[in-house]
Amino acid sequence: MAMPFSDPAASSNHPALDDVRARIARSAALAGRDPRGIELIAVSKTQRAEAIAPLLAAGQASFGENRVQEAEAKWPALVEATDADIRLHLVGQLQSNKAEAAVALFDAIHSIDRPSLVEALARAVERTGRRPDCFLQVNIGEEPQKGGCAIAALPGLLDQARAAGLPIIGLMAVPPLETEAAPYFALLAKLARDLGLAKLSMGMSSDYETAVMLGATHVRVGAALFGARRVPAEG
Repeated sequence: MAMPFSDPAASSNHPALDDVRARIARSAALAGRDPRGIELIAVSKTQRAEAIAPLLAAGQASFGENRVQEAEAKWPALVEATDADIRLHLVGQLQSNKAEAAVALFDAIHSIDRPSLVEALARAVERTGRRPDCFLQVNIGEEPQKGGCAIAALPGLLDQARAAGLPIIGLMAVPPLETEAAPYFALLAKLARDLGLAKLSMGMSSDYETAVMLGATHVRVGAALFGARRVPAEG
């Protein structure tokens, strides 16, 4: 069974995957961490099945999608075609009216950022009986155009989510573009410690090594594994 966590001793015969795993292992070693405690999420949004299949064949088990509808269209067939234990992560924004579909499909939801979504997910969990791992998304750079809970509102949102029975395991954030990510990762780690949360979803292709050194337990890597993002054709 394929494992979701990085195994620095395993060669996959997929050069990009092996390189990312090796970089995670090096960064973890520098931080005195076990790389097997870091889940590498291959962000497969906009990628077709034929681009995902080589990573599945190489043993990659965790994948991230941005949109419920896109994931519903491609992942059931991909899961059926492999005997691996696939973990699907929703890493993009989630509309409340898609909450039940998201709970039914995904093993983890990284973008919980408002009370109305907490309520919708709690109802979906009750109806479906599924309990995906949940992360609260923090607007760590206080950017008005970006999703995520304001830092000041985070304790209240966590209290609401816990009272609603959601399995909140950690925090997620995306630092501002074209800035040094390390201070934002360090801030997210401090917020998680203060709130008693063990998991940190942070770090993408450009900064996942820094994120690992600062405590990331889940890194969301797309371009470093798939190359430049495929843009769907219009029309």
